[in-house]
Amino acid sequence: MNAQTGLATAEPLEAGSLSTEGSAMERLAPVEQALRRVAPLWPLDRFVAVNPFLGLDDHRFGDAVGRIGQVSGARMLMERSFFADAIRSGRVEDRDLAEALAAAGAQAGLPGSVTAIKAALFEHPQDGAPAAPIKTVADIATALTGTDWSRIAVQQISQSAASHFQREAGADAGESFYRAWRAVAVADRTPEILGLTGARAHAEHLPEDARETIEQGLALLGIDPAGTELYCHRLLMTVSGWAGYARHLLWEAELHGGSDDGLLELLAARIGWEVILRGILFDDIDMSALWATERIRYRSEAGRSEGRPLDELLLDAYERAWQRRFATGLVDRAAGAVPVLPTLQAAFCIDVRSEVFRRALESVSEEVETIGFAGFFGLPLKHVPLGREDGLGHCPVLLAPSMVASDTAGTGPEARSLAEARQARRGLFGTWTGLKRASVSSFPFVEVSGLGYAVKLATDALGLSRPVPSPKTAGLSEEERTRLDPELALRPANDAGAEIDLGQRIDMASAILNGMSLTRRFAPVVLLVGHGSSTVNNLHASGLDCGACGGQSGEVSARVAASILNDPEVRTGLADGGIVIPDDTVFVGALHDTTTDEVTLFDRGLAVRGQGELLATCRAWLSDAGRIARLERAPTLNGADGPDPHSAVHARARDWSQVRPEWGLAGCAAFVAAPRARTAGLDLDGRVFLHSYDWKADPEFAVLDLIMTAPMVVASWINLQYYGSSVDNAVFGSGNKTLHNAVGSIGVLEGNGGDLRTGLPLQSVHDGERLVHEPMRLSVFIEAPQAAIDAVIERHEAVGRLVRNGWIALFSLDEDGRAERRCTAPDRWEPMAS
Repeated sequence: MNAQTGLATAEPLEAGSLSTEGSAMERLAPVEQALRRVAPLWPLDRFVAVNPFLGLDDHRFGDAVGRIGQVSGARMLMERSFFADAIRSGRVEDRDLAEALAAAGAQAGLPGSVTAIKAALFEHPQDGAPAAPIKTVADIATALTGTDWSRIAVQQISQSAASHFQREAGADAGESFYRAWRAVAVADRTPEILGLTGARAHAEHLPEDARETIEQGLALLGIDPAGTELYCHRLLMTVSGWAGYARHLLWEAELHGGSDDGLLELLAARIGWEVILRGILFDDIDMSALWATERIRYRSEAGRSEGRPLDELLLDAYERAWQRRFATGLVDRAAGAVPVLPTLQAAFCIDVRSEVFRRALESVSEEVETIGFAGFFGLPLKHVPLGREDGLGHCPVLLAPSMVASDTAGTGPEARSLAEARQARRGLFGTWTGLKRASVSSFPFVEVSGLGYAVKLATDALGLSRPVPSPKTAGLSEEERTRLDPELALRPANDAGAEIDLGQRIDMASAILNGMSLTRRFAPVVLLVGHGSSTVNNLHASGLDCGACGGQSGEVSARVAASILNDPEVRTGLADGGIVIPDDTVFVGALHDTTTDEVTLFDRGLAVRGQGELLATCRAWLSDAGRIARLERAPTLNGADGPDPHSAVHARARDWSQVRPEWGLAGCAAFVAAPRARTAGLDLDGRVFLHSYDWKADPEFAVLDLIMTAPMVVASWINLQYYGSSVDNAVFGSGNKTLHNAVGSIGVLEGNGGDLRTGLPLQSVHDGERLVHEPMRLSVFIEAPQAAIDAVIERHEAVGRLVRNGWIALFSLDEDGRAERRCTAPDRWEPMAS
């Protein structure tokens, strides 16, 4: 025993001396499965919404509740008091509880009647908290020694990860993460100062290979093969932020046909800590006995998880109440007038924020028709800005970019000079930003630049700073923008010297128009409206941009799509295929700023086609719609509902101290794929993803297949990210954004240490007094034959898991907009109660 700390010590174990059961492949197979349980976390410049329970979608939702409790102790269901309040207020009625009870069937621990449910809920409103997770070696050591070895292990791994992955992100790749961590562990005296005598020697005797450390460590720790996946999942959840970032690296690598070992190496480091603690402390009889008990739990509880039937029922009843009211609104709506031939058609992203603006735009003129479509307009692009050699994807992270759209200003000396100037400015800005965010230089940055930043701080505080420029013009002076406006050149992603040929462009145009169900009745002006958000001093700013565009502004996708559809040769090819676009129809790319509700048109040169006066009318309609939308949103934004809400909303976009410039997708609750006539005129409160779809124009149901496998899945990711960040922000969110510190462009810490944080800041789902996001799973309403929907579910396992396992609720709409039936599995539809 160490006389000073009371901790037992042991001799280091020689590498290679550990025995294993079965082959290395057999031991590592459940390890690989555990790695797949981790949801990816994209970096700050591409912060897209991700389902935090993504790796558990092969579980029924209720079973995932139990599994999350086992590995993290987090809650996946709201407190019972939340549901009790909903029942008392009439938000949830007895008929909703009765429906949920009937759907749940006979289950142990579930009351047998609505009266019994309410009695159990009101008498024990504090019950239902998740059980404590299964303990790790570090947890046991913490409990028995009084030193928080769990926190120390996470802190040390997090510091190593921050250093390593920042180098990787900066293209300064060196040795593997595990070897880098091991080198730190061999040299770091901190654990020994805190009482872990011999820690460095034990670290030095760990294998130098990550896989060997995992394989031998699991054997040494006595983890039964049956419990390996659960144990590894538990360890990864202790460093879930960095595990998520490493999982994103694996996701991206596999998307492009490669692989990445960062996540496996992170697990090896965490197991390394367990081995070190076991080697030094387990001469203590009590500690060994406690660990023996936990090892049995990992084996016995693997493959089964204890759900919470009553709490699951309460969530189901809560959702059924909303679904009932929403479905009633679809039938009872005052249907909006759809013009026979509109003057303006405007295709917006399905993002729920577009619903408010679309409704406002349709209200300003009967000559306007709006369309809903994924914001990348079906074009998997990477955008390379002027003056750059590489760029970022502008498409859902489910896809790999197949095309590159590069800014170009021509080939003359003036254009080259402009590109070089912009490159220099971007390089200086990147260096400046890097100094502010880097873990080492951020502190001297403050010391050196503090006074120099005074003017900027003053202008920002007074709301005098300029709005955030669009990607098209960022880095260009006012004079340069008017003198030489960059355009886009398109090429395949895998061949820098090739071009997108005419046949490919015709296919793209056809896919865009069919995807929007826009193959006839073309208006003189068709806007393709991407979206982005204006905000300053916001580390999660890209999370307010377009998720369909990979966390980027949707401007590039809209401009490229408009360019393709305006091409005379493409139109000739479309006409040969049966899609005839009138000669006087012009497509215009546009950008909707979801913070200010202003729309910018990118129509340079289009006025010469005879549409100048009409475009001016469209601008006036868009301006009026923006005013209407701002007035609707202002009361939900603290401080924006005063005498001049328009100025207040604009000021939020320039206020560096504003923690809630807008609400993003908070409140998202449903996804509708149907003709706009089904929802026109209905106030959906900015809570519904609206995708235009006419199944009668989709004879082979190829568009339906695309909608259900891409936009619907992405919408479920967004919904579940907001859900997780609401029900347990401490685990699935990123905490208080006023305490955030950036780890380069990778992510944020809350405070000055600990694990990388995941999910949304608390301020994104809570207004300081109450939740703004209503935590419910996504309700999906599709107007299409049930047999066609069944066929998509059967073909795509990922979609089938969402439906069968209760991660979404899927309904079919009839031709009158009635939600007739609910799908529980392919070929299994139940009538929806009225």
